Amino acid sequence: MNESIQAVNELVREKSAFVEDLFYEIRRVIVGQEAMMEGMLTALLCDGHALLEGVPGLAKTLSIQTLAKVIDLDFKRIQFTPDLLPADLTGSEIYNARDGSFSTRKGPLFSNIILADEINRAPAKVQSALLESMQEKQITIGSETFDLPRPFIVLATQNPIEQEGTYPLPEAQVDRFMMKLKIGYPGKKDEMEIVSRMTSGSVQKVKTVITPDLLVEARKAIDPIYIDNRIIAYIVDVVNASRAPSDYGLDIGHLIEYGASPRASIYLTKAAKANAFLAHRGYVIPDDVKKAGMDILRHRVIPTYEADAENITSEDLVTRIFDTIEVP
Repeated sequence: MNESIQAVNELVREKSAFVEDLFYEIRRVIVGQEAMMEGMLTALLCDGHALLEGVPGLAKTLSIQTLAKVIDLDFKRIQFTPDLLPADLTGSEIYNARDGSFSTRKGPLFSNIILADEINRAPAKVQSALLESMQEKQITIGSETFDLPRPFIVLATQNPIEQEGTYPLPEAQVDRFMMKLKIGYPGKKDEMEIVSRMTSGSVQKVKTVITPDLLVEARKAIDPIYIDNRIIAYIVDVVNASRAPSDYGLDIGHLIEYGASPRASIYLTKAAKANAFLAHRGYVIPDDVKKAGMDILRHRVIPTYEADAENITSEDLVTRIFDTIEVP
């Protein structure tokens, strides 16, 4: 066992050598927001999608563009609006009047990284069109089904303070997002640096650090990372505590409408392995689970009306769960 873990360690160190260079390039453009960048990279390494929530002006779009550049990936930005149609995302069949034939025009979803800007401003039929691409990694246009390019990741944004003209995301779609990242304001020191950079007139350019092929190799190196059965049991206990909190001595059952699905256990395990990879380790420790826990669970633990009335958020409930479940 020790020999196999040592082999995985060496593989991870080799395949994760790009991590520091990647973050160095990103920091040339993005000041602060370390948690957001790590979260997006974790989702990319795990072949998952991420929902970014934050007020306008926090560099969400610029961060996603920068991530695409340093990995040499195709990037498309789609502005979601109430009048958007499914064909505006997927593409459509075009009729040729000369010979009576149809040709397929592919939409912007045929790219590696999709920025779904203000995703909650589009109606349900558009959300349904996006759901197939997120889950099946394919798109159906007319009678034909097309595979999407790999890697494929949707990074969606939504504004938490402006609700006029928005549509609540279906629970099924919210659960398809591996992570929900909360983007906060920068600190005073970071904001001074941002102001200095953005008013100096100089534009920082980033260079490509890894190719899509090397990203695929990194993903393959994550799969064999060792995770002890006790840590897997810890992950399952955390997720189960959101469904049956009384079984774990938690008096919060009346505050939780719905607990996390089994997809949460899967994603939490994958994210823990990705965190170990980013730390150049071939094995998972409990801190890897805790680091990813809030981003994986905050949108899957749904508070009741009673919790809302008491200003208790899903994040408060997740924190209570992690504080209670014994760490192996």
